Amino acid sequence: MRENRSVVIRAIAAPLLLCSVAAHAAESYPSKPGRLILPFGAGASTDIIGRIFAQRFSEAWGQTLVVDNRPGAGGILGTELAAKAAPDGYTIFTFGINQTITPHLHKKLPYDALRDFIPLSLYATMPNILCVNPALPAKNVGEFIKLAKANPGKYKFASSGVGASPHLTMELFKSVAGIDMVHVPYKVASQGYTDTIAGEIQSFFFNLPGPLLFVKAGRMRALAVTSAKRAEQLPDVPTIIESGLPDFIVTVWQGYAMPKGTSNAHAASVHAAMMKALAVPELKQRFFDNGVSAAPQSPDAFAKFIKAEYAQWQKAVAISGAKIE
Repeated sequence: MRENRSVVIRAIAAPLLLCSVAAHAAESYPSKPGRLILPFGAGASTDIIGRIFAQRFSEAWGQTLVVDNRPGAGGILGTELAAKAAPDGYTIFTFGINQTITPHLHKKLPYDALRDFIPLSLYATMPNILCVNPALPAKNVGEFIKLAKANPGKYKFASSGVGASPHLTMELFKSVAGIDMVHVPYKVASQGYTDTIAGEIQSFFFNLPGPLLFVKAGRMRALAVTSAKRAEQLPDVPTIIESGLPDFIVTVWQGYAMPKGTSNAHAASVHAAMMKALAVPELKQRFFDNGVSAAPQSPDAFAKFIKAEYAQWQKAVAISGAKIE
């Protein structure tokens, strides 16, 4: 009789023990380091700002977020890796403007940017900046356009890959300015800076954080920024609109997303850590010093923002006439 009673007790206790273990596991999340997949290489703004934010995020989250740069194919390789990662709560992806541009340049992608991710929040916004080699005889946008028109197909512009925002920004610029230039895509943005300084490339649009120090040091000349207002870090550099091209605004943005299938609890934990990190004054100052603004928001707001950007860049790609090379 005692043996039967013992069996019954164990039968009742086992499920309770499993529930307790499961509850403890949920409560202890995160219990190990996570991985932040960045779809661009070292030196790109995605990397510069991503690492700054990852450090503060790690402190708020309670575990280290290891940065994993996966450049290639204009961000496609890193995006595919993130989309197909295990939805265990330990893979986070830097989902940015590029993920709303690329789908309109390719007939088929190995992922669906709108369906394969759980949007969490923006964390940074910034303009692109038009820079030229200092030896180029163009001191402003008007002179640059005049020079390019007089020399169709002669000048080159760098980008961080086909379909990335620097590429599409220049394609739009070419379209509205009526100029013809040669696109030179790089796997790593920093190489584009180097070749522009060396004079092998004449110009580019890149996200502000990357070229900022080079501009301040006089190693490249900034002609304009793509924001609605001038960047506070470069108050003497006009906007594209001020330079004579109405309504030309491009806002570059970065956010966090997780693979589809990640639990609501894990996504909520990551979002809470993001909001905590973005509230730190030191982070805001470091962002500002790099030409970036902090941009916290709710998951729903970010999801709506992504859809709006997707639709906007669908139209922009059509207007620019950009094609995969």
